[in-house]
Amino acid sequence: MSNNNNWDNDDELDIYSDGSNDETNGIKDLRKAKRADEKRIKELTEKLEAFERQQKESTVKSVLESKGVNSKAARLILKDLDEVSEDSVTNWLRDNGDIVGYTEAAVEENKPNVREFSRQDGATQFAATPDVSDEYVDMLQNYDGNSEEELLSIIQSISNKMQ
Repeated sequence: MSNNNNWDNDDELDIYSDGSNDETNGIKDLRKAKRADEKRIKELTEKLEAFERQQKESTVKSVLESKGVNSKAARLILKDLDEVSEDSVTNWLRDNGDIVGYTEAAVEENKPNVREFSRQDGATQFAATPDVSDEYVDMLQNYDGNSEEELLSIIQSISNKMQ
């Protein structure tokens, strides 16, 4: 049996081609562009994940510093929390703070004492400031002692400025 096929002509072997080579080049170009896009997407995704990881670490460390907790606790907190925010870290510390040596009572000691501030404000509310008291001293030193009316006007001006 003899075979009459001519295998040297490659165009006859391509059963999917209608003879135009431009169409196959277009598909090749599309596939190449798709691979380039997928590679770029992968790179950008990796960069985004790295940025998010750094942001989470930064948030946790800043909260720990503000609470006076060792920043090494950040690794433990990051493993436990999926979403990291100041509130979630604070809640984690409230629930698990004993692991890292944090107690809520330590924070309450640092809260300002409102009663003490109120007392101090009341004591200094009507006190003369140094620049005003210096002005009063100058007025009295310049008083020559001859006129009662001048002394009364100095006292009146001091009284008006204190109100």
